[in-house]
Amino acid sequence: MIMKKQSHQGFGTHCVHAGHVPDPNYAHLTPIYASSTFVFDTAEQGMNRFTGKEKGYIYTRWGNPNFTEAEQKIAALETHQLRDSQGNPLQAKAILHASGMAALTTLFLSELHAGDKIITHLSLYGGTDELLHKILPGLGVEPIIMDMHDLQRVEDVLKKEKHIRMMYLETPANPTLRCVDLEACIRLAQQYHLVTAVDNTFASPYLQQPFRYGADYVFHSTTKFLNGHGTAVGGVLVGRDVEKMEQHVTKIARLLGGNSNAFDAYLLTIGMKTLELRMQRHCENAMQIANFLEKHQAVSRVNYPGLTSHPDYAIAKKQMKHPGAILSFELKDGLSAGKKFIDRLQLCVRAVSLGTCDTLVCHPASMTHYGVPHEQREKSGITDGLIRMSVGIENIEDLLADLDQALS
Repeated sequence: MIMKKQSHQGFGTHCVHAGHVPDPNYAHLTPIYASSTFVFDTAEQGMNRFTGKEKGYIYTRWGNPNFTEAEQKIAALETHQLRDSQGNPLQAKAILHASGMAALTTLFLSELHAGDKIITHLSLYGGTDELLHKILPGLGVEPIIMDMHDLQRVEDVLKKEKHIRMMYLETPANPTLRCVDLEACIRLAQQYHLVTAVDNTFASPYLQQPFRYGADYVFHSTTKFLNGHGTAVGGVLVGRDVEKMEQHVTKIARLLGGNSNAFDAYLLTIGMKTLELRMQRHCENAMQIANFLEKHQAVSRVNYPGLTSHPDYAIAKKQMKHPGAILSFELKDGLSAGKKFIDRLQLCVRAVSLGTCDTLVCHPASMTHYGVPHEQREKSGITDGLIRMSVGIENIEDLLADLDQALS
């Protein structure tokens, strides 16, 4: 008996089932379509696919069944239980990329042109910061970096600078975990007709949905929590204007050639099935570790939005389901103590990246943000002694024991 398809209500159910189309050969999971090109039944069919009159796959740089499933799942998670202005389920289109930086490049080149300016804040991911300062200026696009907590000052800049085209937000930010008020910032941006884009990598759609506040674009490094296992590099750009995404933005993405590949897309899809469960454990562990570190005599400062000592505690509580799985901290004896701590770890892994099942520890100033000038790093709160931790899903007693012995 063939059952009627039911609408999915739960986030976890979306993680498992959204985006999946039954395979014509009855495979349980979508097979890996390791094919560079796709055939046409007739010349006319090929012509129709190229002109868009008929949907279908042509060439993997343009699309692939594995991309489609991952894209539709991510779009479903970012719009889960959200409604548009007419009260209908919110629609969005996702485009999968080979990396987060590839997705970010598509975003910027789709929306920014010579003479435009982009307004953003301190403490961005190092790659984003370098793209803003080292690549975009050569294309005639100028970044404006400021404290986005002072909304009156932000508005003063928007009134003065008539060429600002985009507001770009990263919250929580890497690696200081500073948060900006999405609702307030996006509302202000809309008053001045700006395009708004949000890096949602640290939070994942499980903890935060920028579309809820009217963002135009949501961006992820899918390498992180969406994949969750450190098995594949990837990125995704999700947009609310479906027509624009399917035409203009898709055209830019295809021409830039930053597409994903079938195997990495497959791994991403498998990883997302457990996103809700993983995030619950990640977050539970992170909260306990943040409390442990804040009370430890060797620690001078902990950056974690779940602590009342964090300057953006109220903002995070307002817009996130939980403060998340990432934290950073500094030891009282600075860099030398930090290096000793990292070297003494036995269970936690010394590696960059984040969002994997195992706990990762790195030194941002010399690793993820090494390309950011020292003075700029310091201004953003990225000191030479800062340590970033992506808390995994190990048993909390084992993680606390490893941290305790490494700090002793």
